[in-house]
Amino acid sequence: MPTPFKTALAIASCVASCLPSLVCAAEAEPALIGASAQVAGQQLQLNGAGISKRLLFKVYTVGLYLRDQRRTTEAVLSSDGPRRLVIRLMRDISAKEFEEAVLDKLAKDIAQMDARVAEQMNGLSQALAHLPSGLRSGDLLTLDWIPGTGTVVEHNRRRVVQPMQDIAFYNTLLNFWLGEQADDPQLKTALLGLS
Repeated sequence: MPTPFKTALAIASCVASCLPSLVCAAEAEPALIGASAQVAGQQLQLNGAGISKRLLFKVYTVGLYLRDQRRTTEAVLSSDGPRRLVIRLMRDISAKEFEEAVLDKLAKDIAQMDARVAEQMNGLSQALAHLPSGLRSGDLLTLDWIPGTGTVVEHNRRRVVQPMQDIAFYNTLLNFWLGEQADDPQLKTALLGLS
């Protein structure tokens, strides 16, 4: 049985869930988040980034990449072309802790999700939870939206699941960080490049 602290760390690393955290965009370490990214043959620019912390521990760095700067959630969600959310873990999370945390988060949010999106979210969380070594410090998760292909999720540059072609799924992922009910308003502000 994981401790509450371990569960909090697992949730923090989860692609589809975050708990309230302290974030300072200025802390985003350049070695962990670059100024640009290449997605589907297009150069994307860093829109914003921050570091999530639990207690005194850095858990992950997250960055949002777009073709051009967007300062509102609505502008991000309606942007054309590819997008990327990158998460660089700064703590180890076991596969079991990750799976338990994700299932708990899904149980809380499932009523608010479209059935197809909820099914895709569950599939993604199961795939990540079954990584042989869990999620380790330094691991890189990328969540790309590629028009014509869909949501492409990679762990350390290896595809985790087949692309999910519904833009609603990708926007649901982004809304965990950027939505009206975002768990961390400071991180939302950092990803929108407002801090």
